[in-house]
Amino acid sequence: MTNPAGRRVTANLSLSLDGRYHGPGGPSDFGAFAPYVITEVARNHMNRIWEGATTALLGRINAEGFMGFWPSVAADENADPRDRGYAKWLVDTEKVVLSTTLTEAPWERTRVVNAPAADVVTDLRTTGAGDILVNSSPSVIKPLLSADLLDRLYLMICPEITGGGQRLFDDGLPASKWILTHQETGELGEIAMVYDRVR
Repeated sequence: MTNPAGRRVTANLSLSLDGRYHGPGGPSDFGAFAPYVITEVARNHMNRIWEGATTALLGRINAEGFMGFWPSVAADENADPRDRGYAKWLVDTEKVVLSTTLTEAPWERTRVVNAPAADVVTDLRTTGAGDILVNSSPSVIKPLLSADLLDRLYLMICPEITGGGQRLFDDGLPASKWILTHQETGELGEIAMVYDRVR
């Protein structure tokens, strides 16, 4: 499917029932999400997010965490094949990391850009082919929601209320309409959903 504005921009994130992407303990508080991210539904969902993507767009903190973890999974022959597939994709694909502090890329096939997310995505849309996946990076997803530049949302809803932590959908976002194009519910009550922007 061709996007009139160029490449499709997608984003994935796990959220609690109260719409938060981490708990009250701060960005490293993922206790409410941990039981759900290794389920069958979650692993199938992870396979779905990267299948059409050729560029991973990341914030610096996520890039550091991901590149410290996933390369070892890519090399692990005993890892779940879905985890390994994602890991190999992440290692091998083009990565664009948004950062105001990094001056050079510490990973292969990576370039560091110090610019607003909306500007970077607008540029990426005009070059190459394949989806641009904003990979679990709320610091990038939020400004793209504000600029109405996301075409697809991959959301994992975990059946817990954290009662604190940062929310994905802030007040003041431009109104937008989305259509549910995929939904899968797991045994623990987690729901994987794919929403496409209606333009």
